[in-house]
Amino acid sequence: MGTGSKLEGTSAPATRRDPYEVLCVSRDSNDQEIKTAYRKLALKYHPDKNASNPEASEHFKEVAFSYSILSDPEKRRQYDNAGFEAIDADAMDMEIDLSNLGTVNTMFAALFSKLGVPIKTTISANVLEEALSGTVTVRPLPIGTSVSGKVEKQCAHFFGVTINEQQAESGIVVRVTSTAQSKFKLLYFEQDANGGYGLALQEDSEKTGKATSAGMYFLHFQVYRMDSTLNALAMAKDPEAAFFKRLEGLQPCEVSELKAGTHIFAVYGDNFFKTATYTIEAVCVKSYEDTTQKLKEIEGQILRKRNELRQFETEYRKALARFQEVTNRYTQEKQSVDELLKQRDSIHSSFTITKTINNSVGGSGLSNGSSSKNPGEDSNAESPGEDGGSDGKDKSGKKKWFNLNLKGSDKKLG
Repeated sequence: MGTGSKLEGTSAPATRRDPYEVLCVSRDSNDQEIKTAYRKLALKYHPDKNASNPEASEHFKEVAFSYSILSDPEKRRQYDNAGFEAIDADAMDMEIDLSNLGTVNTMFAALFSKLGVPIKTTISANVLEEALSGTVTVRPLPIGTSVSGKVEKQCAHFFGVTINEQQAESGIVVRVTSTAQSKFKLLYFEQDANGGYGLALQEDSEKTGKATSAGMYFLHFQVYRMDSTLNALAMAKDPEAAFFKRLEGLQPCEVSELKAGTHIFAVYGDNFFKTATYTIEAVCVKSYEDTTQKLKEIEGQILRKRNELRQFETEYRKALARFQEVTNRYTQEKQSVDELLKQRDSIHSSFTITKTINNSVGGSGLSNGSSSKNPGEDSNAESPGEDGGSDGKDKSGKKKWFNLNLKGSDKKLG
């Protein structure tokens, strides 16, 4: 299932294999077995350790892509039921390795991050290997205290939080904040069989008000983290419907409680160029019972609201389609009415003689009701044979034009 299928997009390998096959686990493997297999393969193919091997980088992406499916209960269920077709692969963005980006690409990544584009980065292989070998320096972080510091980019400061039975039963919260708005990761490591520490959880810092923060909540009930990358991708894909995807970034935290003992946390510097300034604190929620209950209620309300939005999105899209249909018709009907009225006005303007009269005057020189006269002819002169009180004979007192000069010529001749 899914073997050899093609993926459109750049966030996952071009050819997808069965995630179970990629991680070398069976379909009935539990979460811990999947996590352990992922750690080994991710470390084996990590870009930091294989800078000159492009194939290793592709394997690393494939391993990360497979783990992103199998580590999420909902995505795993969807894949088991319907394969890759049931998964929104475009929303499953891969992490980038800052150590292999180079200066120019790192500058571009930093610029996009400043513009609000969430960019996932992978943890340095050196940090993971040192933790796995148990050679890291672990500083104590007592419950109810805080520690401030500065960590270099792609480096980590490790802390040990020791809790007793009562504190473990009440619940523990570990939070990191940065008033300098530094980028960082909060990491949680589990004890490895070889005596080292294997990465179990990570939370990327998010901007909250005038600071950045990240937290892990071990409260004996399911707590969710928000993956802002999914929201950004949804907005880029469909800005108008991005609101409906706003809660889809909620991802269940894999660990909801801690047992008594010492637990290892770390603050990882995730800035692109400079050190990350932070304050980490560990709190027992015994004295925050009301706040814990409110969080539990809010988590439940958010989950219900997410389901409501999924249903409402269907209604919204139907209404939007109907709205677009009627607005298109409105535009068409308006154009139709305008055209009909224009034709009507044109027909009305045809009922007139103004155009005919102007043509007649220009062509014949006639005015309405006038008779035809030759140019230069006296309008008062009588026509020959016309009855104007005369018998038709020439009058002696009237001189003709042809007699005027003749008489004068005769006298001169005589």
